[in-house]
Amino acid sequence: MLLAKEEAIHLIEKLPDDYSMDEIMAELYFKQQVKQGLEDVEKGRVYSHEQVKDMVLQWRKSSGRI
Repeated sequence: MLLAKEEAIHLIEKLPDDYSMDEIMAELYFKQQVKQGLEDVEKGRVYSHEQVKDMVLQWRKSSGRI
């Protein structure tokens, strides 16, 4: 497994040369979020479709949208 710095450098080197600092940071953040999501799935930290539907329904009720 690559170290975080090595992963970041590898990703940055693959980006177009005209990317701004904001675009580079957005790419790095996106990669980190995907990595975190995959780790969550691997560890079973997920919700079923039905659970999410129930959460949204409860949120809508509590916000007066239903």
